[in-house]
Parts: sequence; structure tokens; C-alpha cells
Amino acid sequence: MNNLVSMKDLSIDQIHEILNQAQAFRDGNTSSLKSKYTVSNLFFEPSTRTKMSFEMAERKLNLEVLPFEAGFSSTLKGETLYDTVKVLESIGLDALVIRHEQNNYFEELVGKVKPAIINGGDGTGNHPTQSLLDIYTIWQEFGTLLDKKITIVGDINHSRVARSNADAFSRLGAKVQFVCPSEWKGEFEAVHEFDEVIEDSDVLMMLRVQHERHDGKKPFAKEQYHQMYGLTIEREQKMKKSAIIMHPAPFNRGVEIASELVECNRSRIFKQMENGVYVRMAVIEMILKGRE
Repeated sequence: MNNLVSMKDLSIDQIHEILNQAQAFRDGNTSSLKSKYTVSNLFFEPSTRTKMSFEMAERKLNLEVLPFEAGFSSTLKGETLYDTVKVLESIGLDALVIRHEQNNYFEELVGKVKPAIINGGDGTGNHPTQSLLDIYTIWQEFGTLLDKKITIVGDINHSRVARSNADAFSRLGAKVQFVCPSEWKGEFEAVHEFDEVIEDSDVLMMLRVQHERHDGKKPFAKEQYHQMYGLTIEREQKMKKSAIIMHPAPFNRGVEIASELVECNRSRIFKQMENGVYVRMAVIEMILKGRE
């Protein structure tokens, strides 16, 4: 694997290899990389979890991390993403983690530049490492995704997480269903009554309402959305005893999830964030090992 831009880049065997290596890192194993590599994180959209998680993963792998701040880069002067990457290639970068608002931005880079490209999120398209950490979290909980019913709720059409997970979860044998307002379903088949699917779900994955992608339109007031599509305390009480709550975050308390449920016994939200470091270590190591 030379790059990772989509979950479609990974075979089932490679997904399991990443899960196993993530677990090895969690168990205290150290990296087997033989060379000293230099990486940089190019984030053109706001990020806390993904950006900091990647940087922690890189430092745990003893990589040299070259800072990059999009707000102070030559992209503000009109430099293209391709030219920015070529600059970083010229000064010796081995791998780049990129988040960009443009869907499929990586198509102009992969196969045309030397640094490995790891997609930290493209527009509403793909978020492969989030999908991998979600898989790892479910795998930790149940030992498998096979026949698990995973319900993804919220702003489906604008969610790169939903798109990445729809493909990956299904390939791993899970039964994936979507719940959202009819105007937010995009290309997905979805049900519109949340209460109909709660009791038989093994995982409820809540999604943030991405107002920044709605062109200023707010079809629901916060309280209205919470009552119709939010995970309320009343809905949580209807969940299966073994079922868990997930959210890729950032989360809006009192909108897609009740504040009291963010850190309840069912919640794996902060476990997802913790798992992200180990999964990203595994992804980076796998890619850089291909260069040795």
C-alpha cells in the first residue's frame, strides 16, 4: 500500500492487518520502521481530533514532523495544492496527511508526486482512517462486525464518515442502515423514523449536523432536531443491553446526542479518539514500510 485515500484502497486482509497492528501498538509494541522519515499534516479545514491524532501517531513512531499551517501558507497567494505538495516533495517530505474541502482532491496527486498521500478527509467524500478507527472500536467490543446491525443517524448526505463506513462495514459483513430526514439522505436508502430501529441496533453511530455545508440553510431548530433525530435519554433506554453509542465528533450536546450520554457507560466516543492514534500509527507504518 503506497497511499491511503479511500477505504476502497484496502482489501479485507489489509483491514485486518491494520486492526492487528493497531492492537499490537496498544499492547505496547514499538515500531519496526528502519529509517527516519519526515511527514507533514496539511489541514485546509478545521480539525482537532484527526490532526492531533495523526501528529501523536507520528511522534509515537519517532517520525520527524514538519509543521504546516494552511493559514500562513502560499495557498493564500494562489498556489495550488499540487504545487504546494511539489514544494514539500522538493525539500524531502516522505508522507503527507491532507484534509481538504474539495472532494477527491487526491486525484491530482496520487501517482504524480513522490510523497505518500494519506487522506485526512476530503469534502463530503472519504475519511478512511476514521472508518478504520470505527471498525477497530466495534471489533474491540464484539470481536467481529459480521451480522452486527449498525445504525448511522444524522446528516448522511454531507458525511464523509458515513460514505467510508457504508462501504467498509458492509464488506466486513455488518448490516448497515441509515436514519435521517428525507432531504439529507443523498444517494443512500434511509428510514426517517429513528424510534423504529433503536431496539435491534448493536451500534448507534450519531453524526454531527454539518451546518457549514448547508449553504446557510437550517431546516431544523436544535430542539426540534434533538427530539426527532437526536439520541435522547428516552431513546437510550430502549437500546439493547449490549449496544454501544459512537460518534466521530465533534459532537453537539443536546442536538444529535443528549449531554448526559456523551460519557455514559454505553458511550465509546472517547474510546474512538484513543483508538485513532493506534490505527493511524498502523496505517502510517504500513505505508512507510513499503518504501524500505
